[in-house]
Amino acid sequence: MTITSTSLTAPDRMDLPFRGEPIHPTLVSFAIAYFTAALVTDLAYWQTAAVLWETFSDWLITAGLVTTGLAVVAFVIDLVLGKRSRALAWPHAVGYALAVLLSLLNAFVHSRDGYTAVVPTGLALSGLVVVILLITGWAGRALIARRPEGADL
Repeated sequence: MTITSTSLTAPDRMDLPFRGEPIHPTLVSFAIAYFTAALVTDLAYWQTAAVLWETFSDWLITAGLVTTGLAVVAFVIDLVLGKRSRALAWPHAVGYALAVLLSLLNAFVHSRDGYTAVVPTGLALSGLVVVILLITGWAGRALIARRPEGADL
């Protein structure tokens, strides 16, 4: 296979940098994955009472909060640089903010000692965060489907 100069400059290559595209939606996706994984490890702790799962939950919630902080910084930078050409989906943003605040409370609940660090309050908070993220994602998809130009999420 030979590499030509046109194949190196093709705009559909995956290793090209994001030009003009905001980076914060990617970071938000990682935070959602961390918070969802925390629910899974809380469920595993509830069933097994192995401290390993509680520790995983602590780290996953912390990673989700750190990634959310990075997404906020990236959002502000994107906003200052003018990379936001479409309207912000406010219901989506409010839903994510509520999920992050509940996750912060969940981090404090998980910092307690013993079985009650996760069951029942931590598990309920993790479940509530995932439900809010699912509803927020569904609302965001509805916004994108209604608007011909889409919406920034």
